[in-house]
Amino acid sequence: MLPMPLEVPEIIWRLGLASVLGGLVGLERDIHGRAAGLRTHLLVSLGSAVFMLLSAFVASTGRTGNFASDPGRIAAQVIAGIGFLGAGVIIKERATVRGLTTSACLWAVAGVGMAAGAGYPIVAVITTAFALVGLIVLKAFEKLYPKDFYRTIEITTNISVTAAEVIALVKSQKLTILSCGITRDYVAGTARITLGLRFFHKGVTDKRSHAIFQMLEESGLEIRRIEWRRT
Repeated sequence: MLPMPLEVPEIIWRLGLASVLGGLVGLERDIHGRAAGLRTHLLVSLGSAVFMLLSAFVASTGRTGNFASDPGRIAAQVIAGIGFLGAGVIIKERATVRGLTTSACLWAVAGVGMAAGAGYPIVAVITTAFALVGLIVLKAFEKLYPKDFYRTIEITTNISVTAAEVIALVKSQKLTILSCGITRDYVAGTARITLGLRFFHKGVTDKRSHAIFQMLEESGLEIRRIEWRRT
């Protein structure tokens, strides 16, 4: 058995700190229903701390068993491994990408664990604090200012309704039309107009979609179907 350069209480302190701090970030993700939540973030941070401890042990002894080792390689491979794990939580649905924030959280939590494992608790705590500020405070701050949103609206009408009529109604809502697709089904007697939209909005975009739905329904046009989706 190789000697350990750190006392057991110090090892427990470092691993415990990494677990707690990683768990705090994971708790925020768990509350918001993300797949990578409390346990995942805790384990990533804990695992990173273990690898940093192993790097410290290897650096102090210069050897692992009967084989010479490079302590820097252990820590370096943690980052590569987290890249694969982070990619696993990113979900692409049509043109929408989800999970980028959670993936970034895993990457940051790995850094927290490495800092705690290397014996820099202040760095680990400060990093966790900034991460939680970014996740909690900035999420609320984002609702205070308007920004560009991109959506697609697909409207199915009677074939007698022209695309120009539909486009004029949509433009009246101060929406920028980025693209337009028209399909006319002469057998079914329907026309489908698909519009790519951009609009400047603050808050929940569902409120804007409800207003557009109501406007189309009250327009007098023979609307058969409306679909609103992310672009």
